[in-house]
Amino acid sequence: MDTLQILAGNIIQWSVLTLFFVMGLGILYIAILYVIDKTQTKQTIRRNYPVVGRFRYFFEHIGEFFRQYFFAMDREELPFNRADRSWVYRAAKNVDTTIAFGSTRPLNIQGEPIFINCPFPTLDKDVMPSRDITIGDGFVEKPYTTNSIINISGMSFGAISKPAVQALSKGAKAAGIWMNTGEGGLSPYHLEGGCDIVYQIGTAKYGVRTKEGELSDEKLREIASHPQVKMFEIKMSQGAKPGKGGILPGAKVNKEISAIRGINIGEDSISPNGHEDIASVDDLLDMIERVRKVTGRPVGFKTVVGHLHFFQDLCEKIHARGIQSAPDFITLDSADGGTGAAPQPLMDYIGMNIQESLPLVVDILTAHALKDRIKIIASGKLLVPGKAAWALAAGADFIVSARGFMFALGCIQALQCNKNTCPTGITTHKKSLQDGLVPEDKAKRVANFANKLVYGVGLIAHSCGVKEPRALNRKHVRIIEHNGRSTPFAEIYPKPEVKAEYVKIVAEAK
Repeated sequence: MDTLQILAGNIIQWSVLTLFFVMGLGILYIAILYVIDKTQTKQTIRRNYPVVGRFRYFFEHIGEFFRQYFFAMDREELPFNRADRSWVYRAAKNVDTTIAFGSTRPLNIQGEPIFINCPFPTLDKDVMPSRDITIGDGFVEKPYTTNSIINISGMSFGAISKPAVQALSKGAKAAGIWMNTGEGGLSPYHLEGGCDIVYQIGTAKYGVRTKEGELSDEKLREIASHPQVKMFEIKMSQGAKPGKGGILPGAKVNKEISAIRGINIGEDSISPNGHEDIASVDDLLDMIERVRKVTGRPVGFKTVVGHLHFFQDLCEKIHARGIQSAPDFITLDSADGGTGAAPQPLMDYIGMNIQESLPLVVDILTAHALKDRIKIIASGKLLVPGKAAWALAAGADFIVSARGFMFALGCIQALQCNKNTCPTGITTHKKSLQDGLVPEDKAKRVANFANKLVYGVGLIAHSCGVKEPRALNRKHVRIIEHNGRSTPFAEIYPKPEVKAEYVKIVAEAK
């Protein structure tokens, strides 16, 4: 008994001494922080409120996580609100996507679309699959035919991880859709899933460049030799940063990425802010014709809409040169597009969003009798059925999404894409963080999301009384005005008049 009492006394004594020792270290640590904060000159808050002022920066850092999970309402959060993300997550997991008790989407926000349901909706027995569309028909050696509606937008290997590319490739194959490589070149992981590929040529010409950084016909042929590569897309600009090239931090440039891109290991990969060999509409059309001739594939370009006179000039030049010189497709990106790293001034203030630019560009092409010749691919937060259906009604032939498929992979909108610290392994090259992303499992989610999105667009189309999604047009949509009432979309953007001379030119070319 005495032994136990002595042992207990020793334990208490050592516990008290340890507590005082820890407290002493704590006081010493605080004293050191106090001196550091009081003597530093970079941060006013820390200098005026030593130690305590540090909590401001801590709370500022964790605030975004509290807002995301506790304080933001379903329709408030940016860039993507919880309601849209939740729909994508459930669609990707192939679980119930129905909701109860009413929509949380306000139905009186100016500029938002609503669809006009038909008193006699399309019956299930009359539903038709999406029709095939051929890109480059009659103008290229190997035109591309597909009935896909939603496809995977450009995300470079480097900007996203190996398992992410593998999952997207396999999921795209399962869903029967295409995958855009992004400007980072063609990796083995794009090909291993067996899906159709759109090869993007960025301003740095990664993957198809000479040592001097110029476009290489030899490497274009090498890329085109892969049967999976169906089209080539020249990237003029992208949504988050029009007028700025791609930015891949050196921490992400490993040996493999270096070899694929043709750049040095560990160095920041900064693409030029424009193509050095494209300074006019004629230069762009020359580049399109060159790539098309070398590869035998349909060729188009991707851009964020700014000056509309560019598209007027483009159409006039096409008619002057012959409609065979036209791009086979144009990808319209939205000013609210996303990327791993972009300057905030460009992300916040430059370019038109897709809601404005898409109908305007479609009308310009229509007025010049070129809408059938040039297919339109729309991009920009079109990751739920209502937004995708609106784009089809506005005149798009296809829709592409990057962030929608990132959510399908498991992205939680942690906003860490530019830091190589993505917690879900999508935009990081740290093996420990990539371990959670299992390509075989995530590929299923990619396919589920694509299929569920098409199904949802079909629900809207059938409610509007048409048999398949691409039959939607502007008469099926109304746009909410400032007073909460709506105006027919077709009145805001009436069908433009087509000049007879353009109709004649196109007819003769066919």
